[in-house]
Amino acid sequence: MNCTSKAYAKLNLSLDILGKMPDGYHEMKMVMQTVSLCDEISVSCKRGGGLSVSSDLGYIPSDERNIAYKVAYAFFEHTRISGYRTEISIKKNIPVCAGLGGGSADAACVLRMLNEMFDAGLDSKILERLGLTVGADVPFCIEGGTKLAEGKGEILTDLTPIMHSNIIICKPTFSCSTPELFSYVKCDQIRARPDTDGLIKALEQRDMMGVVRRMYNVFEDILPSRKRQEVDDIKSSMLDCGAMGAIMTGSGPAVFGVFESKIKAQDAYEYLMQQGRECYLAETMKKLC
Repeated sequence: MNCTSKAYAKLNLSLDILGKMPDGYHEMKMVMQTVSLCDEISVSCKRGGGLSVSSDLGYIPSDERNIAYKVAYAFFEHTRISGYRTEISIKKNIPVCAGLGGGSADAACVLRMLNEMFDAGLDSKILERLGLTVGADVPFCIEGGTKLAEGKGEILTDLTPIMHSNIIICKPTFSCSTPELFSYVKCDQIRARPDTDGLIKALEQRDMMGVVRRMYNVFEDILPSRKRQEVDDIKSSMLDCGAMGAIMTGSGPAVFGVFESKIKAQDAYEYLMQQGRECYLAETMKKLC
């Protein structure tokens, strides 16, 4: 059996850190959105034994450290399917360590593919529970679309889908360590927070300007000053080029801008590329399954 599919990146339209939970994890409140930037995943299952992962990027682990490997192992453990040699191949297009959920998207895609290939009949909720065992963003990436994510990110509520939007994603010259950034968080010192409820209401009212006005990510204020300056510079360039709004996604450092037309997005993309920036064009997407 062979199957090929796409693993789609996610953006955070808002990200708030509410506090620390008893298990040491931070309690989150986020509005998350799937976009068309994607990795390409191939899975091959033949009679035999073993599990392997390969990638076109040499520095991505190919053993049990890889999140796609972990989730495939979890799938076979849960379903008790055995007797197959499973090979997973990943072509990376989503920037790594950028807050775009590339690894989580890959894991979710592998789960969906294995569920279909083996006709396992696992519903989305079961797939989300399996995904949570390997990463907090994996449950969202199972279905994607527009959702409110709470808890560690695993408590998901469907929201009114965002109006179709053109997106530019720009990766700064540095990467972010999510655990390191979380270590800087002092919840009682967070100065500004997103109006998440207002953003959700704007989605319901189909008020795109109301959505972008309320986009906010508390991680931007936690970044060290030099890194925050580069993020601010990219946001300013996007806004100067006509973006309706621009913020950092996830724990960063990727920045995205929302544009009302494909032409404006293309013009801004070309301008940022001329500045030597690493940029990607994308569009918002609805649910994947």
